[in-house]
Amino acid sequence: MHLKNYLLAISLVLTSSISWSADQVLRIGSKRFTESYTLAHVLAQTAQTATASANSKSGKVEVLAGLGNTAIVYAALQAGNIDLYPEYTGTIDQEILKNKTPSSLAVMREQLKPLGLGVDIALGFNNGYALAMRADRAQALGIRRLSDLAGHPSLRLGLSNEFIGRADGWPGLAKRYGFPHQPTGLDHGLAYDALSGGQIDVIDIYTTDAKIAHLGLVVLQDDGAHFPRYDAVVLYRLDVPQRFPAAWQALQSLAGSIDEPAMISMNAKAELQGKSFEAIAAEHLLPSAKTVAATTGFWGKLWGPDLPRLTLQHLNLVLSSVGLASLIGLPLAMLVAPHARMRGLLLGFCGLLQTVPALALLAALISWVERIGTLPAMLALTLYALLPIMRNTCTGLAEVPAGLKQASMALGLTHWQSLRLIELPLALPLVLAGIRTATSIAVGTATIAAFIGAGGLGERIVTGLALNDRELLLAGALPAAALALLFEAAFAALARGLSARPTASSDK
Repeated sequence: MHLKNYLLAISLVLTSSISWSADQVLRIGSKRFTESYTLAHVLAQTAQTATASANSKSGKVEVLAGLGNTAIVYAALQAGNIDLYPEYTGTIDQEILKNKTPSSLAVMREQLKPLGLGVDIALGFNNGYALAMRADRAQALGIRRLSDLAGHPSLRLGLSNEFIGRADGWPGLAKRYGFPHQPTGLDHGLAYDALSGGQIDVIDIYTTDAKIAHLGLVVLQDDGAHFPRYDAVVLYRLDVPQRFPAAWQALQSLAGSIDEPAMISMNAKAELQGKSFEAIAAEHLLPSAKTVAATTGFWGKLWGPDLPRLTLQHLNLVLSSVGLASLIGLPLAMLVAPHARMRGLLLGFCGLLQTVPALALLAALISWVERIGTLPAMLALTLYALLPIMRNTCTGLAEVPAGLKQASMALGLTHWQSLRLIELPLALPLVLAGIRTATSIAVGTATIAAFIGAGGLGERIVTGLALNDRELLLAGALPAAALALLFEAAFAALARGLSARPTASSDK
């Protein structure tokens, strides 16, 4: 069996939570910033109400929020992992379709058709890119327009990483205006604090960001007309209207229903008032509905109703990945342990995997398995767990005294009998130490899985980054740390039990 198919088969057996089949669940994705989270829930609640009232069999709607940047969410849509998500015309035109000049919605529809995709439901507002500065700093330097920045090369620019890499972002902007600056990559959710604290001078913003007015920032005029319009629309798979007719009809009613002040107000409720995205969407769709004004502080966020679900998802990722790494790593380590060259090559390869950044590895695995969510996340965690398991197993087997191996041969034991009855029991403490280390690594690294929709306690961390909510960040980090401590305590108890066994037997 091909290696890819072998790994996928084992992964699917171990990961019972995976269900990416084309079933009767409408999956709505979002990017990892405030507005996209909120719009995804507006779409989901609209679709859910319609399908429920129609008593449709396709009545379940699922939100896969905070999947990452445009490339990841778009890849998820192409692969069928999600059915639709809120997008912007400028992004579709220049970032996805790579058009050099602005295109109409009709032209974009025709270009998307061969890809099995469509664009529809203009929600009613434009959320463009822009650059902003603190008002006092801009006034002191006499900067009002983007062209004015070219005369101030010493200004510190902190731009989101996606903006730096987008054709319609920094590369095109710098070329249009002749900017000499070298921007620093900075998460969008953290940029406002860095700007208000004077650590940077200029940031990229979305024009519907609530913090623009809240912090009294100056939005620099795009006097060179670089940025296109970014009208909010729905990017979807072409089979969605047929698979979910009631939901699609309801979603059509959202066309023109959100203007820019309404979107800014919704963003403010999330970022400044601490309301949940679900509550904000519900209030927009049914203004008479009254929801909780804000989340109830740190302890309310820590012990929120999502804690059991996120903890179980996190445990599933950790146990599945460490289990798969043990199934693969232990036999391989036993196979190569007696052969120095093979052992060196295999451990060197596993060590090389440790140097690959987690997000880069996740992106590569998404491309390989053509899925987002639990499967690529678990495979990434498995690859990271291989090195400590294999290295400790090889070390444990190498430390078995040569005299015992020779004695087993003299008794007529085969190599595998000697391995099973003598060498492995003696190496067991080191083998368990390797699994223990792999588990600790997996608990921490699993928080990254939320960036691709795999859930877990990292979901709180990802959302906290998007909102720059330190309490929510901590509400995700603390349970993850507690899980790591629980695993450490369990392995310590197991190690004590193993070390006590020889003493107990010798007393008999």
